Amino acid sequence: MFAKMLSYLSTGQRAPLRDATTPQVKNSAGGYSWAVDHWARLSRFLVLGSSSGSYYASARTLTQDNASVVVDCLAEDGLHTVATIAVISESGRAPRNDPAILALAICLKLGDLSTRKAAVDAVPRVCRTGTHLFHLAAAVDSLGGWGRVTRRAFARWYQRDDVAQLAYQVSKYRQRDGWSHRDVLRKAHPSPPTAAHNALYRWVTQGELVAGAPARLGLADRAAVASSAAEAAALVEAHGLVREELPTQFLSDPDVWRALLRAGRGMPMTAMLRNLAKMTSIGVLSHRSSDTRYVCGQLRSAAALRKARVHPLQILVALNTYRRGKGVKGKLSWTPVPTVVQALEAAFHLSFEAVPRTGKRHMLAVDVSGSMGWSEVAGMTGITPRVGAAAMAMVTHRVEPDCVVTAFSQGLVRVDLGTGASLHKVQQRFDRIPMGGTDCALPMLYALEQRIPIDTFVVYTDSETWFGKVHPAEALRRYRAHMGIDARLIVCGMVSNGFTIADPDDKGMLDVVGFDTAAPQLMARFSMGELDG
Repeated sequence: MFAKMLSYLSTGQRAPLRDATTPQVKNSAGGYSWAVDHWARLSRFLVLGSSSGSYYASARTLTQDNASVVVDCLAEDGLHTVATIAVISESGRAPRNDPAILALAICLKLGDLSTRKAAVDAVPRVCRTGTHLFHLAAAVDSLGGWGRVTRRAFARWYQRDDVAQLAYQVSKYRQRDGWSHRDVLRKAHPSPPTAAHNALYRWVTQGELVAGAPARLGLADRAAVASSAAEAAALVEAHGLVREELPTQFLSDPDVWRALLRAGRGMPMTAMLRNLAKMTSIGVLSHRSSDTRYVCGQLRSAAALRKARVHPLQILVALNTYRRGKGVKGKLSWTPVPTVVQALEAAFHLSFEAVPRTGKRHMLAVDVSGSMGWSEVAGMTGITPRVGAAAMAMVTHRVEPDCVVTAFSQGLVRVDLGTGASLHKVQQRFDRIPMGGTDCALPMLYALEQRIPIDTFVVYTDSETWFGKVHPAEALRRYRAHMGIDARLIVCGMVSNGFTIADPDDKGMLDVVGFDTAAPQLMARFSMGELDG
């Protein structure tokens, strides 16, 4: 049946469409797609990063390409570039902050004067923790060192009005990337705005606790010389100290971890996710324990997840790791607590913005070709584009009552997700599908062959399509013409490359960034026609 349709659609994917208003370019796999503009490419980089590369392009090549995109954006509108970086970083739309930090460093070093001043103001918004600041210092160093404007940016970070919050940052985050607060302070030379700031600078640079220093610094010094786990736990409970402020020899004691949980601020949500395995292995988290009930309650709280800026991809990594019962590195092992696994599943769906039900007929098409199983989304351990795409498809499947789910490479198969299937079961179903070449036209061709009425096709892909004899955009137009349905296509990009199968000149096609927390809501609005104006 496909062959009959191909006679009308004669341009194969290894050649550009002759009638495209915007010319196509060759993608990394040798097929032809459209190049996304540099603003869309900037968003992809900020959300997905490039630390893992892709099947067809190395991490170094992708990082260099994306860095050049930041420079292109700076040349067009430096202030808008800085604003985009700050908004995506601050809103928690990206699973990792490293791409935003690198992009901001480029703005600080290569922007014009007004752009560099805007970047200085954006540093506290993007670099919210001491670790973020160390990443920025390393990035600035790699781009040619420290100038007057750069020094001012770092100095202002240490001159913040809330000296208690500054004390928390310098006490918790001591060093990273070969940098310490002592190193940065000696580079930036900030003038202390108050006596408390001056005392804090002295504690950092000389290790001396003097009168007027924020109380937390003295508490950190007391914790560093604690003689027992009980003493460390008491300091945590009384003063809300965090794990990083405690001697490492006490971090295998269950009472210390229970104190960290009870102390509230001592166990932020992201730290809780990272340490679920540790707490389970030492017996803090067990079946029906009060600590387990507390953890599960936090994970099932949309408000707590939102406040902590926890990204769905971070939860997916935690879920996959915890359920496995053994770390990727090291010797730590544990027996997963079923209620914690269930709470992590719930947290994954809660961590996206509220997704409205559109009532439209959807086909969700997950690219399972070889290139989708190779790299990692945003450098997150174990989350390949294929795994991430399956998880994102599940988000839409749970809210839309009329969904056809498929998987494709050089062939296409239907996938039955059922009702109430776990993420693990869904991933297993997609993992059993053989990999092959990439033909992103297959969802539309299949729907036309089977006469399936579809309002919105959603294709989760890296856009490295090359195998098919029909371009995806042309397959969609043929579907519209034969079915009499003004169907839409949403392309969910799972890798930070420069390609898309969505025709930029067709208002019925939309390109979004996979694992942007705002993407599902945007996709629903597009499906309902709310973005047509």
